[in-house]
Amino acid sequence: MSTRNQWNTSEITSSNTVFSRMRTTIESAFWGNNVHNIENLKQAYQLAKNSPGTVVTDMPVYEPEKIGLDKDSKVLLFNDGDVSARCAQARRILGSPGISEDEYSAVVREAIYQTRTKKLYHAQACIGLDKDFMIKAHLLIPEGHENIAYNWLLNFQEFNEEYIRMYEESKAIGNEGDIYVFSDPDWKNENYPVGLTIFDPNHNCAALLGMRYFGEHKKGTLTLAWGCANRNGFASCHAGQKRYTLKDGRNFVAGVFGLSGSGKSTLTHAKHDGKYEVMVLHDDAFVISVEDGSSVALEPSYFDKTQDYPAGCDDNKYLITAQNCGVTIDDKGNKTLVTEDIRNGNGRAIKSKLWTTNRLDKFENPVNAIFWIMKDETLPPVLKLTDNILAATMGATLATKRSSAERLLQGVDPDALVIEPYANPFRTYPLSDDYLKFKELFEKRAVECYIINTGSFMGKKIPKEITLGILEDIVDNKANFVSWNEIFGMQIQELAGFIPNLSDKKYLEALNNRIQDRINFIKNKEIELCGRDALPKEALEALVKMKESIYSHIDLKHVVNI
Repeated sequence: MSTRNQWNTSEITSSNTVFSRMRTTIESAFWGNNVHNIENLKQAYQLAKNSPGTVVTDMPVYEPEKIGLDKDSKVLLFNDGDVSARCAQARRILGSPGISEDEYSAVVREAIYQTRTKKLYHAQACIGLDKDFMIKAHLLIPEGHENIAYNWLLNFQEFNEEYIRMYEESKAIGNEGDIYVFSDPDWKNENYPVGLTIFDPNHNCAALLGMRYFGEHKKGTLTLAWGCANRNGFASCHAGQKRYTLKDGRNFVAGVFGLSGSGKSTLTHAKHDGKYEVMVLHDDAFVISVEDGSSVALEPSYFDKTQDYPAGCDDNKYLITAQNCGVTIDDKGNKTLVTEDIRNGNGRAIKSKLWTTNRLDKFENPVNAIFWIMKDETLPPVLKLTDNILAATMGATLATKRSSAERLLQGVDPDALVIEPYANPFRTYPLSDDYLKFKELFEKRAVECYIINTGSFMGKKIPKEITLGILEDIVDNKANFVSWNEIFGMQIQELAGFIPNLSDKKYLEALNNRIQDRINFIKNKEIELCGRDALPKEALEALVKMKESIYSHIDLKHVVNI
């Protein structure tokens, strides 16, 4: 699969569905006489190293030649100002009700005009690491923000000889153009105090205005790639995926879906004390073919929270860059990172692909199971979903806590339980698209579905060891799932200390409220955005059926109004 950026004269018309007002506005900026191409990763490193404000640490990049850098490359640190997280409130998606293409195209035209006296850098990268799924992406960003361009090339895949050849061999898809992302982190407008990110997902382009945080550029690019995948027969996954190979030769491929901080990276990279041969696809971004169940990673490296890697941690030798972290002098007189969140929250780093020695870019083996990771205190550590409609619905109503990677407006409670469908806040297409694709995986490919609670159960913390043990039991086909009081579509693995007490009025009320939250969420989607994200009626019916079944076998209907 590959995209296009060249056209026959007869194709350059308003009837070509690749072109739009926004796309033409953004792409045109890439060809100005103030634009300078970044030819390779080595050049990007030098530009970032010499950019004002960069801290060139004394920490060497591990085996830099293997990732396209010179042998003496160092870990680079760049710090933003008061912003160290993404801002969903700044996002505008063309095609959504009330979002005017004419209005926002004018904003982007003016923003591009204001950069005409600046030197702009044009970087190119590949999104997708196998010829089954490869998209060419372009980033345009002003001088002074070389670290963003360097991080972007590290996070995605530089077009070196290997990937140029692979891309040329990949199968071209319909009429999909390359991804074009224009960014001006210095942009200011009093009408948009937190900045503005504008996406034209059907035409693979975006403008990021007033956004310094690298995570906006990473997820902004992935947003467009996931949308392209959705249109072309793939399920888009903000998740981790791993493959277990058992001693009898059997393979088991598991996808774990959760927001940053949910434990998906921990579960993805866990090696289970050598019980299995474990191969990792990625811990954040991949796509699954609905046709054959195979999966392709979208990124080579890892964008991780540095809080998880204190000074002296062995994993720190795989760092390539860091953002929004401290720096100090160690006892040898070397500049070294302060990786814990002392300077600010959500310090980040890009870790090399070499960190994961057990890594593949594609799983030919079809996916066997999908795990929805939730932090919902009313749920036990694990549930198996036996109804395909309910399985897809629970993914669409995945309940969890907010990520520290998100910048919230004043007054928003960061600890409130929120519903984030399929753990992907970067969707630009109707929610029903994801629902139908995952439902198809469950129905036609017999993919199993589970809910994993990595938070607490009614105030009792669920240890990581229990969660890992649950995964091992499932992989080994030793998990004993039984009916959960005949609740519709669900089975439970009874674990000591975490067995729900359906005779407890307090617990029943809490469980009822959480199910009702999901019902309300689906009902609201029928109204919000003129119903753009409405789900098929069967989804709501499945939740109502589950809720009613909770009370059909117990004599406590008076406790809660159901």
